[in-house]
Amino acid sequence: MSIQQPYRLIISGGGTGGHIFPAVAIANEFRDRHPDARILFVGAKGKMEMTRIPEAGYEIIGLWISGLQRNVIWSNLLFPVKLVVSYLRAIRIVKQYKPHAVIGTGGYASGPIMLAATWLGIPSVIQEQNSFAGLANKQVSSRVSKVCVAYEGMEKYFPKDKIVLTGNPVRKDMLTIDSKRARALSHFGFDANSRTLLVVGGSLGARTINESVIGGIEKLIDAQVQIIWQTGKGYYNLYRERLGKYDLRRIRIQDFVHEMDLAYAVADVIISRSGALAVSEICIAKKPVILVPSPNVAEDHQTKNAMALVNKGAALLVRDKDAHVGLVDEALKLLFDAQRAKRLSENIARLARPEATMAIVDEIDKLLVEGSLNADLPNKAKTTNAQDKTSHNQKMDASGLQPIMVRS
Repeated sequence: MSIQQPYRLIISGGGTGGHIFPAVAIANEFRDRHPDARILFVGAKGKMEMTRIPEAGYEIIGLWISGLQRNVIWSNLLFPVKLVVSYLRAIRIVKQYKPHAVIGTGGYASGPIMLAATWLGIPSVIQEQNSFAGLANKQVSSRVSKVCVAYEGMEKYFPKDKIVLTGNPVRKDMLTIDSKRARALSHFGFDANSRTLLVVGGSLGARTINESVIGGIEKLIDAQVQIIWQTGKGYYNLYRERLGKYDLRRIRIQDFVHEMDLAYAVADVIISRSGALAVSEICIAKKPVILVPSPNVAEDHQTKNAMALVNKGAALLVRDKDAHVGLVDEALKLLFDAQRAKRLSENIARLARPEATMAIVDEIDKLLVEGSLNADLPNKAKTTNAQDKTSHNQKMDASGLQPIMVRS
């Protein structure tokens, strides 16, 4: 018996924008193709996704889960308990929601929900953004249906026969930034004849980058550089206060840049961490970039992401430990070296994968028509006919997992 529409999808990913925004991009593309689809997100309580996902128009349930803290041993004592509780709850969510497929984009909640999906026999896809695979993705890769990756050579982490090289999904508004420069200039109130520097330290901010920029702010102001500076929520008040004595007409400092497509459109040079999402979006933007990899990530994967571009002449690299000395000077040189900037821009454009989101949803669609999805859902995941009749505008209560009406 074939599965009837509307399709039901669970997507799990969060913790940082690098996991959240790809998940939303996949959801948006899937909904564009299947307007009646029901999509439920599963994230981690207290994390960024619990606000960002509803802002994007989707329902979300939070699991009581967090990652291991490398430097705070006592805070890890509850980790095994959280993991077991979250896994059991993930099983309940999957059984009740009866998804036709489950997608994981990484983050704390992704592990339990993907384990639950594979144990219940639900077709599943994981999307690995980095050149170094995350622990949760490696652990479930042998059990999922497909593994979508952004870099070549990922066979050392995942089963070769399950890998599909798709690239990383990016927000759809990023695909049209070439036509947005005039709008971006107006939005930020900038002069078309001045050079613009975009500074982003990831969705949570980066102290090293922030300190480097504030340390070199007078040089940037003297050079009449326009600045869009995303500090991260935890750093905004500090650096906004430290800018108090300066002329802010050329500086747009924000805790989080919501109009990132416009920021990319107006930027002449970008300073950025080298998280997977940032790297993918900068490739799409085709802008010269100075990457400052975070040293505080598993297996130094941000350096690996950065070197994938640097080795192709598509980006410059400044080490985190060297940023306070040379980052602003390097940015100023690049801002006023048109030939070098053009060369970097041309090289990074060759690495862009604007079709990545569509390619990932293509893989999901294939699962929806293959044998595993042309039959009834596995018995473990079946629920009563009454549960099947829940309306499209229902969501699950975070405590009891009973559907409740979404208030308009």
